Amino acid sequence: MEQIRYYSTNHQSPDVTFREALLQGQAPDKGLYLPVDIPRLSPEVIFSFTNKPYHEIAFEVSRRFLHGEIPEDKLMEITKGAYNFAVPLEPVYERKFVLRLDQGPTASFKDFAARMMGRLMQYYLTLENRSLLILTATSGDTGSAIANAFYGLDNIKVVVLFPETEVTNRQRKQMTTLGKNVEVIAIDGKFDDCQMLVKEAFADPDLFHLNLSSANSINIGRLVPQIVYYFYAFSRLRTGLPDDEVVFSVPSGNFGDMMGGVMAMKMGLPVKRFIIAVNENDEFPLYLKTGQYRKVEPSRNCISSAMNVGHPSNLARLVSLYGGVMDEKGNISKQADMELMRKELFPVSISDQQTRQTIQNAWEKHKVLLEPHGAVGWAGLKEFLEEEGKKFDKDQLYISLETAHPAKFPEEIQSLLQFDPELPPSLQGLEEKAEAFGHMKNDYVAFKRHLVEGYEGL
Repeated sequence: MEQIRYYSTNHQSPDVTFREALLQGQAPDKGLYLPVDIPRLSPEVIFSFTNKPYHEIAFEVSRRFLHGEIPEDKLMEITKGAYNFAVPLEPVYERKFVLRLDQGPTASFKDFAARMMGRLMQYYLTLENRSLLILTATSGDTGSAIANAFYGLDNIKVVVLFPETEVTNRQRKQMTTLGKNVEVIAIDGKFDDCQMLVKEAFADPDLFHLNLSSANSINIGRLVPQIVYYFYAFSRLRTGLPDDEVVFSVPSGNFGDMMGGVMAMKMGLPVKRFIIAVNENDEFPLYLKTGQYRKVEPSRNCISSAMNVGHPSNLARLVSLYGGVMDEKGNISKQADMELMRKELFPVSISDQQTRQTIQNAWEKHKVLLEPHGAVGWAGLKEFLEEEGKKFDKDQLYISLETAHPAKFPEEIQSLLQFDPELPPSLQGLEEKAEAFGHMKNDYVAFKRHLVEGYEGL
């Protein structure tokens, strides 16, 4: 097994190791890192996952990307420590399931990436006796997952930016009640504004001495762990027949979750189709339909708040995997293989009205409790079944991802279903905790000044 190198999607920076890609976050040319060669898993290896616990599947998948970069016993220790919570697959009807990625310490799918990433960063930083300043933008759940994963680490400081009016109270409090090495700043703007501030800082040579890195899904360290749960879900539900394939429906905002799935497919996971379900920020469905990409500016504010993204960063990675080139601003200099993309991906935009109706219907018909993001995924699956379902066998396996715990959206659940969802342990007692966070206008000069004044010499 050869050591994998990582290239920038902008193709203007040299290839790097996984460690370098992880600690840099974003490439110097503002591109995102992808493996030069995606490792393939044989059907025999994939079938062997059926008898393995989650952390062992995580080890088997991630060691292909980290070969030669970390001792395997240390990697197994990291995956075992990161994944000590349940990953339920909830049956709905026939062979249709909801993969509940909401059982981790912050009740969000972001825990899967953040916990693994934090441990890997800590490992490399300890070896090198150096520190990092993590900058991350969040539209809801990333901030709390990253803040919790890195909380209390001596050699890592974290600055989280969030759009002030577009996260729920509980999402905000999961970030703003920590303190210590975690600073949280509310930005007077949208998620895309927060993300641009972070990207500008990474590319600013005046800030290189601060040892900046990213914990957003622009970091390859977020992407690799998100491959794992697609293999895990298939391993638990496959029939054992050699032609068994799965259709996934993925609620998508910044496209990191979706990219994990597409990477799993490129590694050999037998995926028949990916349903890419977005909210009313419909830039990707329109791109696939027309071949012309146009950002949604400003992004549309929907109840699935973590998906209010008008220009998904990871779209550059998707375009690259299909042979194209897209820069960080969304400009396409080489078109992707649109025919293959349309064959493998089914994009759909779901309105807030559809999202609310889906939450009601899922509970009334199946007693399945969804929150707005998972509801977008389930609604996307229903749209796919109406349009394409007759082409598939009745025993076709479908899995829709639920990406956050319904208790993070109590107002919406109470309004639609007339009850409060039961709080998971991670959210209990949150309301009584004191908050502390800053406020800032959408102004890069001010943000840069804050970083220099607050973190110089750390």
